[in-house]
Amino acid sequence: MTASLSDHDLMGLALDEARAATSHGDVPVGALVVMDGQVIARRHNERELTSDPTAHAELLAIRDAAAVTGSWRLEGAQVVVTLEPCVMCAGALQQARVARVVFGAADMKAGGCGSLYHLGTDPRLNHEFATTHNVRAVECAELLQAFFAERR
Repeated sequence: MTASLSDHDLMGLALDEARAATSHGDVPVGALVVMDGQVIARRHNERELTSDPTAHAELLAIRDAAAVTGSWRLEGAQVVVTLEPCVMCAGALQQARVARVVFGAADMKAGGCGSLYHLGTDPRLNHEFATTHNVRAVECAELLQAFFAERR
């Protein structure tokens, strides 16, 4: 991947990753970690697959990115995710010192990056990150809505 990929293009890769989650019954959320214009990690939700309540796409991707870089500090990284990170994931992104989070669909029930809370801009915390929202939001929301419609 090159630095020329736009947020729109990167979200397309995250959407591809999200679709993979449905193969094992997980909610279709996909996440990428990008550093220096390179996608260094990409994951999707695996809570059902692994019976792990923390196996959210963002957490798995930042764990992989930390392994790739050899550091828990992902300074300068951007994370692209199809659904607004929850409070758990937003806290992990803050702790990993990411520079920017890009998300598609807002999460009005659990959002930690603007909808309910915004851990990325809380001056009481030791690190803040920029947030870009609503990137391909309709596509991201439609993927989630179709998944839940099939389960009803």
